Amino acid sequence: MPPTRPRLALFQPVIPQNVGACIRLSACFGVELHVIEPVGFRFDDSAMKRAALDYGPLGHMIRHADWDAFQRDREPGRLVLFTTRGATPLDAFAFQPDDVLLFGSETAGAPEAVHAAAVARVVIPLMPDARSLNLSVSAGIGLFEALRQTGGLASAS
Repeated sequence: MPPTRPRLALFQPVIPQNVGACIRLSACFGVELHVIEPVGFRFDDSAMKRAALDYGPLGHMIRHADWDAFQRDREPGRLVLFTTRGATPLDAFAFQPDDVLLFGSETAGAPEAVHAAAVARVVIPLMPDARSLNLSVSAGIGLFEALRQTGGLASAS
């Protein structure tokens, strides 16, 4: 049975605090987080642990040795690449419940092979002079919009 909630995927992240913040997103919104290695830190890095706080056990992180392993092992669903080279603004994109929201490396973005594998490239609209957002901020914005569109937001109680 395919997933019914969007998932996050990080392509070769290099900043442990971003992965820690995405672990928190995973835990707070109940979504899988896929980390595609190699990464630019050790997973026992204290900066990542500080960013994730005590959310690690609540998160749903799956590590993949490389891009090929991720492609081979992941559940079905569209790959939606968030990129500053995106073609579709976030507010004009229609998400599906089983989408994989893919974010490139903080320093190098995503290579052409990753761009080619994505069925859509989405850009978060920014002010004209702004270059880009932080990876975990972008992931939070994209995930919230995907969950909002697909009815996946938990009700606050």
